[in-house]
Amino acid sequence: MHRWSKLFIPTLREAPADAEVASHRFLVRAGYIRQLGAGIYNYLFLGQRSLNKIISIVREEMDKIGQEFYLPGILPREPWEQSGRWAGMGDNMFRLKDRKGADLCLGMTHEEIMTSIARSELRSYKQLPQIWYQIQAKFRDEPRPKSGLLRVRQFTMKDSYSFDINMAGLDKSFDLHDAVYRKIFTRCGLKFVAVEADSGAMGGSQSQEFMVYTDAGEDLIASCPVCGYAANLEKATSLLDPLVELEATGDGTPELVHTPGCAAIADVAEFFKMSPASDIKCVAYMALKRGTKGAADTWHGVAAFLRGDHQVNETKLLGAVEAAELRTMQAEELEQYFGGPAGYLGPVGLKHNAKPLEDGLIVVVDRSLVDRKNLVAGANKHDYHFRNVTPGRDFTWTLAADIRSVNEGEGCPKDGCAGRLVVGKAVEVGHIFKLGYKYSESMGARVLDVNGKEVTPIMGSYGIGIERILTAAIEQSNDKNGFWLPSSIAPFTVVVTVTNVSDAALREAGEALAAELESAGLDVLLDDRDERAGVKFKDADLVGIPYRINVGKKVAAGLVEVVTRSTANSVDVALHEVLAHVKSRVQEDELKELSDPSL
Repeated sequence: MHRWSKLFIPTLREAPADAEVASHRFLVRAGYIRQLGAGIYNYLFLGQRSLNKIISIVREEMDKIGQEFYLPGILPREPWEQSGRWAGMGDNMFRLKDRKGADLCLGMTHEEIMTSIARSELRSYKQLPQIWYQIQAKFRDEPRPKSGLLRVRQFTMKDSYSFDINMAGLDKSFDLHDAVYRKIFTRCGLKFVAVEADSGAMGGSQSQEFMVYTDAGEDLIASCPVCGYAANLEKATSLLDPLVELEATGDGTPELVHTPGCAAIADVAEFFKMSPASDIKCVAYMALKRGTKGAADTWHGVAAFLRGDHQVNETKLLGAVEAAELRTMQAEELEQYFGGPAGYLGPVGLKHNAKPLEDGLIVVVDRSLVDRKNLVAGANKHDYHFRNVTPGRDFTWTLAADIRSVNEGEGCPKDGCAGRLVVGKAVEVGHIFKLGYKYSESMGARVLDVNGKEVTPIMGSYGIGIERILTAAIEQSNDKNGFWLPSSIAPFTVVVTVTNVSDAALREAGEALAAELESAGLDVLLDDRDERAGVKFKDADLVGIPYRINVGKKVAAGLVEVVTRSTANSVDVALHEVLAHVKSRVQEDELKELSDPSL
């Protein structure tokens, strides 16, 4: 039997000064974690019990579709070179050398290693499909560790990888993971939403994130309450309302206008008495193209043009120009490419490349500008703008693409839906990717198809953040006194609190009740500490246990008080009925979660 008096549960009355989000505050206060360094945490007794329960759920569900592996955390350089990601991962990768000078890294993810196994061991279509997974520590040199376990440098991930003979097989593997992920997150008690997402450094044709809405999240999700459309802001699209264009002046061609002191879009809009939607905003970047096969990295100028009331989505822009990194242009670079200062940049007269990431300037126009006319744009001259600017007539571009972030209130992009998008913060707990041939092709994995022809297997990659499940559960279920977890992932299902251990009758009743509950298969913590009842109640409210049974003076009448942490409701229950009552409440909670698992 687990006795609180014998355990290490170092609860705190005050949160650490740097704890900005609820999960960070309560994980520390409840004695689940202690910080060792920036983004590096020790998991203590209660924290490890919860994480082990999460891992058990993940393993049980993943075993239904895949086979568990365990790969090294310290990896040689060569597989990453073969895939092209040794350089592409940049400073996010921890790198080191062994005593012989060989380059090594700490594993951020294991696409390359799984692919090397497939390359060596898989020979025929008869061996496919394969789904291999592991649950293991990952390492990321996070530049700004914060928010407790949400942004760290070492974390636990379930990562799995599928190998199929064709796209139809990949679709099935992807759908299998989608279904398993939904079951995992449901069993962990999360209210989640599945959203379209950007593949980022992973690559591939399609990806989907599983998100939990919380103000602690760093991702923004656009969703439609009418049809259920949802996408990460890095992927989301929308329908824009029709606009009334400005009337042309003069002969309708671009007219140079003196606009003293109007470097900001708001000032330009006020000067011309127009909406910012009729202004062409320019955001100037330098884009990094990674060198391949020993070639040096190179930087290229990028001019992004969009409506004045829109914001550049840099993830979308990176994908559009196929670059590894973006940074803002410096003054000397603005002079080189535009011949003008910030605040007055515009597209008229710019020379640009025919293709992305060639020498010279890449001009990218957001699609919302393509069919517009009579707009206002910077003239690449201090204190001057052009009006009557019509895209396609007065300037051209390297490419047109969706490079903007959607705004709340814009129209849902789904055909026939009249809904309006809402935008909210969320935490990512899982991500599934259709990788395609990126790794199997670059690393030379081949199998024979049914006709005896050598073909490249197609891959998928699928991840779950173990600690993020715990933090997301805390973020969605807390109050000023602490938090509560579903019994499936709580360190204990019930805490039996003896209000006065000096009273032999109370102590014996508590011991007997805890033993009965434990023998019935419930995770029970007996609070047998020699502390005031109020201290015990506060600690129980703090540490995430969903049910508390107070063994107090009513024992003389054969009664104890059962408290449900999530609602703070209490009810007196006869001692001989406590087991049935608690089991019933746990089952009710599980059924409730299964009936409404996602948002």
